[in-house]
Amino acid sequence: MQEKNQKKNKKKGCLLLGILLILIGTGMVLIKYYQRNEIQDLEENNINDFYELQEEISSNQENEIKQEKQEEKVEENVYREPYLAVLKIDKINLERGIYSINSKNNNVNKNIQLLKESNLPDKENGNVIIAGHSGNSYKAYFKNLVKLNNGDEAKLVYNGKTYIYSLSNSYEVEKTGKVEISRNINKQTLTLITCKHNTNKQIVFVFELKNII
Repeated sequence: MQEKNQKKNKKKGCLLLGILLILIGTGMVLIKYYQRNEIQDLEENNINDFYELQEEISSNQENEIKQEKQEEKVEENVYREPYLAVLKIDKINLERGIYSINSKNNNVNKNIQLLKESNLPDKENGNVIIAGHSGNSYKAYFKNLVKLNNGDEAKLVYNGKTYIYSLSNSYEVEKTGKVEISRNINKQTLTLITCKHNTNKQIVFVFELKNII
């Protein structure tokens, strides 16, 4: 009799443990889901804020207004840091804000990253260099770059202007921590770098400036 009760109690214990593990797992999934949605909402708000500022710059309003707006947005929410620029590639439905080089959010594990060797879009014969993850993670913002072909366009919205680039070349290199960029140094270029999924290689996409609007 005692042995039967022990077995029954053991079964109950296992059942309760199983239910508890299911509840914990469900809770973790829901938390990640809401966190991801919160990040996406924040990204949309940041991009909308950025475009509002670009309209003001394009309308030749005073620089003081731009600065005041940026300060207001930072005070409103410390996580809503103003973007420096926005990268758009319509063919693959990519639209991501870019933080300044010295920002703590300018990190490939948080966003796409403007590399320290990069120039800004308005530098003559400069090269804007941006890195991003590929793969299956929701942070794999550059996962669809492999769908691009020569001639496809990428845009950088910066300081009230839109810089339109055309893909001129793409090539693979070994992942060593350093990337040699092959480009025409007499042209303004945009270089996007990402890993080739499930390999020890990186893919480099070089775009050349063709128009500014």
